[in-house]
Amino acid sequence: MKRHHLLTLLIIILVLLFGLAWPNRAHLAAFPDIISAYTAKEYCSCRYVMDNPADYCVSYAKQYVPLSGFFDDQAHKRVTASGLGRSNTAAWLGPREGCRLLDQADALPQ
Repeated sequence: MKRHHLLTLLIIILVLLFGLAWPNRAHLAAFPDIISAYTAKEYCSCRYVMDNPADYCVSYAKQYVPLSGFFDDQAHKRVTASGLGRSNTAAWLGPREGCRLLDQADALPQ
């Protein structure tokens, strides 16, 4: 009897989770890109727009979700961050434009 109640409770929880996830599926699909994009853009702005030291900017852009890769190309003022299977690159465009996320085609090394 106790096992039957536990199974029923588990099914109810799964149905509720599915009911919450389905209407938000587009937001949930975008989440992995947000982690690497936010880190690349914020680090780039901190480092190349505000001209802060690299150590400070690493802690400034750090998030709870860990990154799997991070590369700061100081020569080209370009930052690439990878996490949750996605990579994003931000580059400093100039003193008036600041940093911008690049499309994948633009992010290839030159």
